[in-house]
Amino acid sequence: MSNTSKEPVLEADRFTQERLDALVSLHERYLKERIGGKRAHLKNADLSDLSLRGADLTKLDFTNVKMQRMDLTDTNFQEGSLYACDLSFSTLNGAIFARTDLRGSRIEGADMNNADLKEADLREGGVFAHDKDTGISTPVNFSGANLTGARLSGCLANKADFSDAILANARIDNADFRGASLEGADLTGAEIEGIKLSGAKLNHAIFADVDLSKVLGTEGVDLTRALTSENMGKSVNDLTDSLDNLIEKHRLWVSTSGQQGLQLDVSDVDMRELETLKMQKLTALRGKNVKFFGMNLYKVELQSTQLEKADFRRCDMEEADVRGSNLEGARFHHANLKGANFSSLLIGAGSRQKFAPCILDGASFRYADLSEANLRNASLIGADLSYCNLEGADLSGADLSNAKMDMTRLDGAMMKDAKTEKTQQGRAFSITRLKESNDDD
Repeated sequence: MSNTSKEPVLEADRFTQERLDALVSLHERYLKERIGGKRAHLKNADLSDLSLRGADLTKLDFTNVKMQRMDLTDTNFQEGSLYACDLSFSTLNGAIFARTDLRGSRIEGADMNNADLKEADLREGGVFAHDKDTGISTPVNFSGANLTGARLSGCLANKADFSDAILANARIDNADFRGASLEGADLTGAEIEGIKLSGAKLNHAIFADVDLSKVLGTEGVDLTRALTSENMGKSVNDLTDSLDNLIEKHRLWVSTSGQQGLQLDVSDVDMRELETLKMQKLTALRGKNVKFFGMNLYKVELQSTQLEKADFRRCDMEEADVRGSNLEGARFHHANLKGANFSSLLIGAGSRQKFAPCILDGASFRYADLSEANLRNASLIGADLSYCNLEGADLSGADLSNAKMDMTRLDGAMMKDAKTEKTQQGRAFSITRLKESNDDD
């Protein structure tokens, strides 16, 4: 007979909610450098099915902690360590993982919508789910998450949802993204050597300054509707004259009602190399399919412009003036639009004066900040306002027919006389409550 003895399996230390709350309280005292504070340090513990919602756990130290099915909404894990932890099927909406060590972690089936993973380390992590009983995969939801500069080398992310996520300058070398959704994701400057993308959904994904020859295998990789350095559009340098001269001619054309000068048309032009058009006066500009994404457009004047299907993703357009413009089908994902003016513009003279509304039909504002924006009487038919911030915005008289408003934040928004027929109201949205509160004004 053999005397061989097996190594005993240690059972994880199972926490109660009361005990976990006490740990959080001590950690928060530690962060404030108060007497009795203690850094949250756990190893081989089980926190499954508990809640850390909204807790500040900056600089925590967890190793091999089971955190399945937890409510981690808006929890702050910044600069902490979650080494080899299991966060599978947890809710992580809005959670902060900036510069967090997530190496070897599992995030199967988790919802990380709008989470901040800037410069997080996810190397060799498992971010896909596979049910052993049914054989059905459950994708992880990273949609809208900020993964700027994140390290995902060797990450297993097949079938994960990265739609509208920011992966700029991320390290994704040798990662497995087969079947993943990267629709609308920004991978500008990402390192992708050896990445597997077969079957991935890449519509409107941004691959600017990315060497796509480093993709491992091209079979099943469809980049026809993605934005790459090759199909981004005409360079500003390809215009008929210098942009400064063209802008001067355009302003003369505007001031003389078209009698002199020349209207500026930047349709299909990639404007990104300019980096900024801050406070520029570009009234009546034409630019169908123009690419502005990532630019500084602070307080830019774009009244009465024709910018159908323009790309404003990740632009700073705080207090921009776009009254009376046609922006049908434009994309504003992750844009800063605080205090921007999308209301009507008075045009014409004398008896022919009229108000021209801002046309935003079919435009997409996913994850944009429209707080305090003026959208009075704007046409937003079929627009996508999901996950965007409309707190304090004025939507009086706006047409929101068939608009998508899933998880839209509307606290303090004014919606008197707004049209909401067939609006897809989604979660955390109550048009009735808003109308009732506005009727009290």
